Amino acid sequence: MKLLQEVEAIAREAGAAIMGVYARDFSVQEKADQSPLTEADAVAHAVIVTRLMGLRPVLPILSDEAVGDFHGIGEDTRYWLVDPLDGTKEFIKRNGEFTVNIALIEHGRPVLGVVYAPVLNVVYLAAEGVGAFKVGADGVRVPIRVATHAQASPWRVVGSRSHAGDTLTRLLQQLGSHELISMGSSLKLCLVAEGSADVYPRLGLTSLWDTAAAQCVVEQAGGRVIQLTGIALSYADPTVVLNPFFVVHGKSAVNWTDLLGTQ
Repeated sequence: MKLLQEVEAIAREAGAAIMGVYARDFSVQEKADQSPLTEADAVAHAVIVTRLMGLRPVLPILSDEAVGDFHGIGEDTRYWLVDPLDGTKEFIKRNGEFTVNIALIEHGRPVLGVVYAPVLNVVYLAAEGVGAFKVGADGVRVPIRVATHAQASPWRVVGSRSHAGDTLTRLLQQLGSHELISMGSSLKLCLVAEGSADVYPRLGLTSLWDTAAAQCVVEQAGGRVIQLTGIALSYADPTVVLNPFFVVHGKSAVNWTDLLGTQ
């Protein structure tokens, strides 16, 4: 799919700009919501917006770094949803677990998504009707699918490296035998998409741009990203930028709606 290739190239270009900052000393500022901001966020945003504006048709862009520049969804319901640097805390820690996220939203759903981890040189990408793929450092595009959890096996649970909490602890106790995999940024969703983890419960706040691109990858890999009510995360109303709590899962016999309702 040509558009998917074009967006992958944009994400890689933004990642290269990020790595230019990553390789040297940089200052850290604080946004109004007290989340960190670096020069890398700004340079990646500039690259992505410039390049997306060069695609046709031109669509509205909602970016984490310029929310005020977004003036609403177009008449065809489509818009770009972007996090130029997801995992700024991981960037500051220099642990490599940060990503560039670019998603195309249509009728409230992510129908195309690219997640690029520049330090790891790994891309996860997907589009509706095309499938989900992982591109490693060798440049080979490999189809990915979520795993099916066997009842006798320990759960492979991926959790946030920077945002753990008591609610997750209670859920893990209910699940029983498990292995907790800590990871930053939208890579958590991608681990479920590629079958390296069974479930990612996010019982804390996130924003639309944190999840959209990776949600597309998960869904096209056969998994789900659901609210506690059981319905998929929606991007139909971008005036509400915070996501509800959600769970990302592959295939299993668990009724996640019932289980999460007890938290």
